[in-house]
Amino acid sequence: MYRKNAWQQYIGEERARLGAFADDYRAFLDGAKTEREAADAAEAICRAAGFRNLDALIDSGEPLGPGDRVYRKWMNKSFVAFVIGEESIERGMSILGAHIDSPRLDVKQNPLFEDEGLAYLDTHYYGGIKKYQWLALPLALHGVIVKKDGDVVPVTIGEGEDDPALCITDLLPHLAQEQMGKTASKFVDGEALNLLAGSAPKPETEKDAVKQAVLAVLERDLGVSEEDFISAELEAVPAGRARDCGLDRSMILAYGHDDRVCAYPSLRALTDFEGTPGRTLCAVLTDKEEIGSVGASGMNSHYFENTVAELCALLGFDGDLSVRRALQNSRMLSSDVSAGFDPAYAGVYEKKNAAMLGLGVCFNKYTGSRGKSGASDANAEFMAAVRRVMDDAGVCWQTSELGKVDAGGGGTIAWLCAKYAMNVVDCGVAVLSMHAPWEVISKADLWEAYKGYCAFLES
Repeated sequence: MYRKNAWQQYIGEERARLGAFADDYRAFLDGAKTEREAADAAEAICRAAGFRNLDALIDSGEPLGPGDRVYRKWMNKSFVAFVIGEESIERGMSILGAHIDSPRLDVKQNPLFEDEGLAYLDTHYYGGIKKYQWLALPLALHGVIVKKDGDVVPVTIGEGEDDPALCITDLLPHLAQEQMGKTASKFVDGEALNLLAGSAPKPETEKDAVKQAVLAVLERDLGVSEEDFISAELEAVPAGRARDCGLDRSMILAYGHDDRVCAYPSLRALTDFEGTPGRTLCAVLTDKEEIGSVGASGMNSHYFENTVAELCALLGFDGDLSVRRALQNSRMLSSDVSAGFDPAYAGVYEKKNAAMLGLGVCFNKYTGSRGKSGASDANAEFMAAVRRVMDDAGVCWQTSELGKVDAGGGGTIAWLCAKYAMNVVDCGVAVLSMHAPWEVISKADLWEAYKGYCAFLES
C-alpha cells in the first residue's frame, strides 16, 4: 500500500510540462474567481478548441455526429461540454464533473449604509467558512449589476495595482479581552461581516453624506444607482493573484482551489482529447455545490438532464427512455477536492486513510458525515475499474477520507449524479486550508489529476 511521492518520478520533459500546466492553471484562477467568470473562461477555452455552442445548434436543428464538439453555458454560471463518440449515446458517457463556485461573501440586495461617518456594504456569507478568517484582509468585488433595462454592468474592483480594495475591520488586541474569550464560531457574528466602503462625505450634504459620496462614485464609474443593487450579484473575494508557494515552488497558494483545481484539469482533459472517442465524453462545471447544489444552476436541478435530452434529440434519439439510458449507462468521476493531511492538525485525520500532498490524485469511495450520511458510496466493481485505468496509464493516485469518522464530514455532487443509477466516484486533489480565503495545493497533485482525467476519458 506504499505510495511513492509523485515528484520522485518526474524527470526531464514531464517536469517541464507539469510547470507549464501549473502556470496555465494559475492564470485561469486569476481570471475565474467567481462561477460566472469561470463559466466565461471555460467557454473561451472550448471555443479555442473548436467547440460549438449547443444552443445555436438547437435553434437551427442541425444534427450532430461522431467527433462533433459542443458546449452549453447555463444561466452564465454552469457549463457543460461534450465530444460526441462513435457509439450510441444510449450506451452511456464518460463524465468528469466539478463545481466552480467557492466560499465567499455575497453583497446583500439592500447593502449600503452609513454608521458614524463610515460607509459599509452589508454581506451574507456563502458556503462553509470560518468567519474570523475574513477579517483584516484585502477583498475585491466581482460580479454583475443588471439594470432594469437589461443592461449588464460587469464589476471587478480591487484586483488592479491601482484599484481600491475593501476590507472587514477587526478589533485591536489591546481591547479584545472579551472577544478572545469567545469560541471561534462566535468570534465574529455573520451580520458583522460588513465591507468598509468609504469615509469621505459628499460636500454640502447633511444626511448620510459618506453613503451619498459612495453612491456618487458608483454612478460616475459604473452608471448604476442604489436601487440597482436589487438585481446585482456581487461577491467579495480575496484580492490578489495566485502565487507559487514554498521555497521550492512546489505548491500553489490561491483563492478557490475548491473546486477549480479539479474543474480546470477536467475541462482541459476534454478539450485536449484528440480524434473521435468510442463513447461520448462530457465535462460538467456546475454552480451552487457549496450550498447543497440547490437552485436552477445547481446540480440538483434538471439542467444537466435537460442538456443531455437536447443532445440526444440532435443525435436522432428523441424520447425519455434514450435520455434515461444515456445517463444510467454513464460512468463519472466527481472531480472534487479532498482534505489534505496537515501535520499541524493531525488529530482530526485517520492517517492511513488521509490524502497526502504529493502522492497524486485521490479517490474518495464515499464522503458524507459520520455514518456515511449523504454519501453515494461507489461500488467495488467501479473502484476496481478506475484502479486499473490509473495504473495502466502510470498515474500516481491514492485513496482518502475527509477525516476521522466522527470528526465531521462533507459532500460533493456525486450523490446527485448517482441518482441516475450511473457509476460515480469522487476523484480530486488534496487541499490544505480548505475553505479558507487562501488554500494550498501541490502542483504534482494537479498534474496527476489532469493525467488521471485524461486516462479516464481515453479508457
